[in-house]
Amino acid sequence: MGTREPKFYWEDFPVGETVEFGEKHVTKEEILEFASEFDPQPFHLDEEAAKQSILGGLCASGWHSCAMMMRMMCDGYILESASMGAPGVDEVRWRKPVYVNDTLRLRRTCTERRPSKSRPEMGLTKFHIEMLNQKDEVVLTSDGWAMYGRRHPGAPVEKA
Repeated sequence: MGTREPKFYWEDFPVGETVEFGEKHVTKEEILEFASEFDPQPFHLDEEAAKQSILGGLCASGWHSCAMMMRMMCDGYILESASMGAPGVDEVRWRKPVYVNDTLRLRRTCTERRPSKSRPEMGLTKFHIEMLNQKDEVVLTSDGWAMYGRRHPGAPVEKA
């Protein structure tokens, strides 16, 4: 990312804001590649086994879906932000399988935010992320906090 000025700071994520971004076409080759290395279950690796499973066809590993979500988040805003990482993810839910030829996008909603009590240069923001397919079905949800640099460290925070 270099030393350029971030586009997004903690102040740029107001509670209640919802934005959509990203577009990721899922290929058979990448499902097989990810699964063969990280999640070699038959319904991620073998089309016939996948057809016979409750999933009904070859689909991406949930962990692959999480990795695609992270990439879309990075491309959508994190790499242009004053990101300071995250303390973890509270919850991830795989709502529906992600199949070959699905086209995915993300919807991000800011649900909470607060300045850090111990680090005035940092604010914490909680996001609810939904991954949607081309049918507008939610295939994955994730909730968690992220840490961002503040544009004006220590400045009073206006109440919403």
